[in-house]
Amino acid sequence: MLEFNKDYDAKMKKTIDVVAGDFASVRAGRANAAVLDKISVDYYGTATPINQVATISSPDPRSLMIQPWDKTLLKAIEKAIQTSDLGINPQNDGQVIRLIFPQLTEERRKELGKTVKKYAENGKVAVRNIRRDAMEKLKAAEKKNEMTEDDRKDCEKELQDITDKYCKQLDDMAAKKEKELMEL
Repeated sequence: MLEFNKDYDAKMKKTIDVVAGDFASVRAGRANAAVLDKISVDYYGTATPINQVATISSPDPRSLMIQPWDKTLLKAIEKAIQTSDLGINPQNDGQVIRLIFPQLTEERRKELGKTVKKYAENGKVAVRNIRRDAMEKLKAAEKKNEMTEDDRKDCEKELQDITDKYCKQLDDMAAKKEKELMEL
């Protein structure tokens, strides 16, 4: 039974990792290359993440510099950033693209806080869906006489504890990210 819950624990852990990636992509006023992770550029007919076709550096806390390995990609990268929901206008000097991150307004901070809450809630829904699937498998196993009712109840309790742990972890991550947004 313990092995059964470990599989679902691993699935829930992957959900946490996905939400952590979503949080990293929320622009918090300081330059962070993770904001570009979800932006892809057309590279010889294939949608390719910017970090796979260019070097991304942060010369100072408020800016990012993108230096493509293939100079012909400058326009494509610039266009991809402009059409994304990043909200920053790239500056192309013919060699590199610079992104200057402005100070966040109070209104924008609150908006980003709502986005963080939405990501956390989506993560909790995913964790609960994993729990529901596991519960259904446990009930099916009991019906087939593969386990006793007591074993099923023990597994369900353990599964609920795991679910609660990950939901709390998501809440803590969201609170930390919101605090970070408000402190800048």
